[in-house]
Amino acid sequence: MVEVHDTKTVKGPDTNNMNDFSESINAALNLLISFDSDLMEIVGLSLHVSLAAIFIASIIGLPLGAAIALFRFPGRRFFAVILNALMGLPPVVVGLIVYLSLSRSGPFGVFGLLYSPTAMIIAQVVLVTPIIAALTRQVIEDLWLEYKDQLLSLGANPVSALPTLLWDGRFSLVTAILAGFGRASAEVGAVMIVGGNIDHMTRVMTTAIALEVSKGDLALALGLGIILLSLSLGVNGAVYAVKEAAIRRHA
Repeated sequence: MVEVHDTKTVKGPDTNNMNDFSESINAALNLLISFDSDLMEIVGLSLHVSLAAIFIASIIGLPLGAAIALFRFPGRRFFAVILNALMGLPPVVVGLIVYLSLSRSGPFGVFGLLYSPTAMIIAQVVLVTPIIAALTRQVIEDLWLEYKDQLLSLGANPVSALPTLLWDGRFSLVTAILAGFGRASAEVGAVMIVGGNIDHMTRVMTTAIALEVSKGDLALALGLGIILLSLSLGVNGAVYAVKEAAIRRHA
């Protein structure tokens, strides 16, 4: 009789995945070091869209938040609550609303803005403006309550006191703007819907990462991810530096 013994195959570590990951990292670093044209184009468009959106959102949000903080009018508290609620707007909902507004059947379809960087800027403005406005309202309201008696004794009113309050709260307002920029630069849902992620036209870092991962091109996705992560760390570092400057000033 021939005895048959069960044998178990002992598998070693799966080196294929490790090799693929290492190769992707090396390829991503090569793209960054060589300033790959496609990568730089995507990064440039991302910064253009986010910076334009944060500029427009600041122009709208700073005066709006200050007005709600200083002036008494019917429904003021309601508007403050709405602003705070809009800080958590789902990006995909914003994208859907902007898409319907800019589509051919929408009220602004005649301008033909859908699937363009302008549409992406509009979507990010809608997302970021409530953040800047709500944080501005809180900052200005706190300062007004703190210095109200002193300013009124000097003959100031809410309108004439506004420049002083803005200057005194400049560190907190810069933090609010940086927070808005961080939200805009990391957003993917809304810009994907209204921009369409069209190559050489509307591809930004977040949408390109999603697309390249689905295609299996990890090198470009990792390169963009490294830049996006660095940008996020830079924004948070700037926020921390501004807060430290504010603390030293008050100290």
